[in-house]
Amino acid sequence: MSGKTDGDIGDRIAERVRQLRSERGYSLDVLAGRSGVSRSAISMIERRETSPTAVVLDKLATGLGVPLASLFDTRAADGEPEPEPTPVARRSDQPRWRDPGSGYLRRSISPPAWPSPIRIADVELPAGGNVSYDNAERDLQIYQQVWVLDGELEVTVGTATHRLDEGDCLAMELDAPTGFRNRTDRSARYAVVVVTQPRTGRRTS
Repeated sequence: MSGKTDGDIGDRIAERVRQLRSERGYSLDVLAGRSGVSRSAISMIERRETSPTAVVLDKLATGLGVPLASLFDTRAADGEPEPEPTPVARRSDQPRWRDPGSGYLRRSISPPAWPSPIRIADVELPAGGNVSYDNAERDLQIYQQVWVLDGELEVTVGTATHRLDEGDCLAMELDAPTGFRNRTDRSARYAVVVVTQPRTGRRTS
């Protein structure tokens, strides 16, 4: 699978967390309080002294008020000019990141700087892989659809568990704990499509 190296995207994630925290005027202590991630851990992540798991990144995204997918958007580092937005993301430019916790490999598909509420990722979850997110309520409503491209996947949303086969698609709102599990002896590959909008109130049905 081609794309930017894991090291490159790791550096960009660290820079992205720092940029978003700075834009919001949050100190390390404030973000720690909002995210549940310790001040020292955030500092180490921003200095690229540790590799955060997907679970930790999701907590930071919640604290920053953004979807997890936005932490994988590549942006120019301080002192570098921002690239011109383009509607095309070439495969060779699509960054890949491997979660040190679950081992899943994530490739960001969407053009990173293009103004759109939609983000698409291609994920490969290894045999026996498992990852869970708290999905605390955020200022944004986040809708997600999971489309299984190869293999089998078990997805838990709140108290409901869905077993998905190749070609199946699951729609959800990220307002409850979710879990992804591959109980088989081969990798599962799936596309994740995320759409965000300002929160207008809780669902009533």
